[in-house]
Amino acid sequence: MSAQPAGDNIETSLFNLPDVIFKKIDTPEGFEAAYELKVRQPIDHKHPEKGYFYQRVFLTHKGFDRPTVICTEGYERPTNRVYELTRLLNANQLDVEHRYFDKSTPEKPDYQYLNLEQATADLHHINEIFREIYKGKWVSTGISKGGQTTIYYRYFYPADVDVAVPYVAPLNQALEEQRIYSFLDTVGTAECRAKIKAVQMRLLKNRQEALTKLQWFAKGAKLKFNYLNFEQAFEYAVLEYQFSFWQMGHDCSKIPDDKVPLDSTLIHFLSVSGLDFFADEQIAGYSSHYYQAGDEMGYYGYRTGDFKGLLKALPTTANPSAVFMPGKQPTSFDGELPKKVAKWLDDWGNNFIYINGDSDTWSATAVRPSGKTNSVWFFMPKTDHGRARIKNMTKAERQKLVETLEKWLEMEIE
Repeated sequence: MSAQPAGDNIETSLFNLPDVIFKKIDTPEGFEAAYELKVRQPIDHKHPEKGYFYQRVFLTHKGFDRPTVICTEGYERPTNRVYELTRLLNANQLDVEHRYFDKSTPEKPDYQYLNLEQATADLHHINEIFREIYKGKWVSTGISKGGQTTIYYRYFYPADVDVAVPYVAPLNQALEEQRIYSFLDTVGTAECRAKIKAVQMRLLKNRQEALTKLQWFAKGAKLKFNYLNFEQAFEYAVLEYQFSFWQMGHDCSKIPDDKVPLDSTLIHFLSVSGLDFFADEQIAGYSSHYYQAGDEMGYYGYRTGDFKGLLKALPTTANPSAVFMPGKQPTSFDGELPKKVAKWLDDWGNNFIYINGDSDTWSATAVRPSGKTNSVWFFMPKTDHGRARIKNMTKAERQKLVETLEKWLEMEIE
């Protein structure tokens, strides 16, 4: 049965939608209603007989006559939040938790069904359901890994949305992306890069004192280290420091030199490259993410050449990977899918608006203009992973973005 909007009654419309269970939640300011949904999804869209799971989605309703923004999350989505693009367009919003994260996980998850073809089929199913009540223009958007999902969603289902807006979204084409290394060799100033390396060297050269102090920190934070032992986690965190420093836009002037006590350097180090990121809880929490990186999406590694003789727990015969596969299973990445997607984006990827910060480490593997499409790119100067947002654009950048959206969506934006 087609679920036609019953006047302005969103709940009546939701009752008539297939595969949707809903409950009312607090309504964000400026909207008419909000709901937490459970959407019934096949574990395998090609073979529905293999069973189903329920995917968590947050619906924020503005009006049946408004455009709809579908937020393609890359991770868990435990609470509702309104994206800036939704407010800009005065739109409805569907915020979709990624399969195999938190509440959107089958009872007995089988990782062979955690792939981009299945994940984007989830989004397509949601799109099909809600187009019954939201018949206007559709926009997809996501941030970071969610931005990657936006890109892949458009590749698999190019007709589902009118515009795609991925934020700070890498398109990795290798398990160990060499473009990351090139970026880290050139970003910022030579002086700042030297200060970053000096922190890494100091920690490794003073490893015993650093380890002793960090063990007390780990004990207080109740961190457990079984996937990696404590010394491996320490060395990973030291290697990660460079990547995280640029990703999250830390201040070069606040990097401590070797004249300050080691305690001060450790406090700074933990604020940039958290030891908890390499502890059991976070590795387990990101297990589905790591599986996707090691299977299809690619990732990055850590060069060890500058630290020969200082790394005791990690192998130096090959660069350690930043991928921690569930159960320490081997990676199966072949790069075929991202290369196909990159070629498709270059030749056919129209109506994309890419928003990146040019000092964000992940901008190294961002999609770049090919000159063959109408898509629009923003590489915001001196902007990191967390600040590359519309709200931080210059007046000229924002005007260009708004004019592009107005043209492609055939609407006026106030």
